[in-house]
Amino acid sequence: MFNSLSDRLAATFKNLRGRGRLSEADIDATVREIRRALLDADVAVPVVREFTRAVRERALGAEVSAALNPAQQVVKIVNDELVEILGGQTRPLSLAKNPPTVIMLAGLQGAGKTTLAGKLALALKEQGHTPLLVAADLQRPNAVTQLSVVAERAGVPVFAPHPGNTSAEDTDAVIGDPVGVARDGVGEARAKQHDVVIVDTAGRLGIDQVLMQQAADIRTAIDPDEVLFVIDAMIGQDAVSTASAFAEGVDFTGVVLSKLDGDARGGAALSVAKVTGRPIMFASTGEKLTDFEVFHPDRMASRILDMGDVLTLIEQAEKAFDAEEAEKMAAKVAGGEDFTLSDFLVQMQQMKKLGSMKKMLGMMPGMAQMREQIENFDEREVDRVQALIQSMTPAERDNPKIINGSRRARIARGAGQTTAAVNGLLDRFAQAQKMMRQMSSGGGMPGGGPGGMPGMPGMPGMPGGGKKSRGKQAPKKKVKGKSGNPAKRAQQEREAMQRALGGGGKKPAASGSAFGIGGDQPEAQDVENLELPSDVSKLLGGGR
Repeated sequence: MFNSLSDRLAATFKNLRGRGRLSEADIDATVREIRRALLDADVAVPVVREFTRAVRERALGAEVSAALNPAQQVVKIVNDELVEILGGQTRPLSLAKNPPTVIMLAGLQGAGKTTLAGKLALALKEQGHTPLLVAADLQRPNAVTQLSVVAERAGVPVFAPHPGNTSAEDTDAVIGDPVGVARDGVGEARAKQHDVVIVDTAGRLGIDQVLMQQAADIRTAIDPDEVLFVIDAMIGQDAVSTASAFAEGVDFTGVVLSKLDGDARGGAALSVAKVTGRPIMFASTGEKLTDFEVFHPDRMASRILDMGDVLTLIEQAEKAFDAEEAEKMAAKVAGGEDFTLSDFLVQMQQMKKLGSMKKMLGMMPGMAQMREQIENFDEREVDRVQALIQSMTPAERDNPKIINGSRRARIARGAGQTTAAVNGLLDRFAQAQKMMRQMSSGGGMPGGGPGGMPGMPGMPGMPGGGKKSRGKQAPKKKVKGKSGNPAKRAQQEREAMQRALGGGGKKPAASGSAFGIGGDQPEAQDVENLELPSDVSKLLGGGR
């Protein structure tokens, strides 16, 4: 989501880096690029004008001129203003003091109201509520049937006393009384002690008086605690006019953005909340019923500026990961036991519960520069890796070193893959095993490059994910003889002396490794009273 806007803003801020002071011309050029980026993302023109005016005023003030890093301060200003136009703060559902809480869904046909009803019901069910879905859309062909299927998948009951329109020939035909169905659905929930009622209403392909009147009548009949306006995030500039019409006709209390995963521009999200004054409360980010999340303006602004959304990632991980398995793995690492392919298989199965790997990686900071690699990542690669590991014997999983040529051929045949795939998995697993060993010894995570870490096994194309990435690492230097260059020769003399002073032939790890963590460092040596050759003493600056 927001890929286009995120890339444009990142390119704009890149031009500001390294400048100790920003002139008025620099700020004007930056604001101009931000304006173009927002307009290209289908953000409403009034919203763009107000946004850029606020950014320019703050950027020209003392807030930036007095900052130690003006470029970062401009990014902070843009982040603050993005949070503001997205609603400012997270707005939870307002639950009724006396159940049931009545939630009415409104919006155009095709916006995803029926699917969203199931997603919202499932989310509320996981929080301990007992929702009931009400099929009040008697106009769209087979809408009642669709809601029944969605309710069954979500594991919640549905109130559908009337089948509605089952003919695709007349899409405007309303069979039955949708207002009466909605009213009876609330009564059914009260009688059977459901604490939440979600009413799915009819929509149209466009705004008309009949649609608005029916929605207004349903609202009057059921007196909902929340009226959620469901809007397609890919609707573009029409988002403003559509949202304004529903705000006037139905007076909704919150917005739900559907199909947000398919929108590379995101203009609707940046326009609706500001134009209508109603907060965005939820976002639908995929086809599965679990692809549903609370809308946090600050986190969404962070995603747009490529600063990631680690909090949402952690929340999803807490839901998906098995606490017992996590404790076992933590105890294993702490006890110094070796990380095996069996352990890795468990981790892979846990990660699959998180959903799309692309979506998960996209929530990590700084991933915009790797977007092409993420987009090209094949989600089925996880299944292929799982098949390879499951084709191994328990002994092979526990000790991959015993896997010789014939075993590799057998494993490849069992998984329906090539021997090269087995070789790639074992090669990348060796990196992960090395990382786990260093973590268990208290050394932190080794880097696959400056500030990086080894790629996950089974994720080719990602940093550290295979042989290509290892080829980018700095090669170990081998001293073959004394150099004619005085400075280089002095370095060689120092290294030779360190080995002579008890280094055991082991070269110390470079101090500039990832995360500032080196390898096992030799103990400090007492060199004050050592007798050094005169030429070495001079090179070391001893002057003795």
